[in-house]
Amino acid sequence: MKEFAQTIHAPDYPPREKHPTIFKAFDSLQSGECMQLINDHDPRPLQYQFMMEREDRFTWEYLEEGPDTWRVAIGKK
Repeated sequence: MKEFAQTIHAPDYPPREKHPTIFKAFDSLQSGECMQLINDHDPRPLQYQFMMEREDRFTWEYLEEGPDTWRVAIGKK
């Protein structure tokens, strides 16, 4: 079981705050740390945004893939 520096439960945030909140949490991680994202849908668009904005600086591992809950471990390289 992974140990997470932070956990973000995305449904708790208004739509326009979700991605900025997630990126702020990611940016606060130390190299080698990991955060957990919990969401009510596949966060694939967020993964694409990470690829554009944090290229080669993150890892993305699905821990649970629906149908009701998606959990992703996002690590900082």
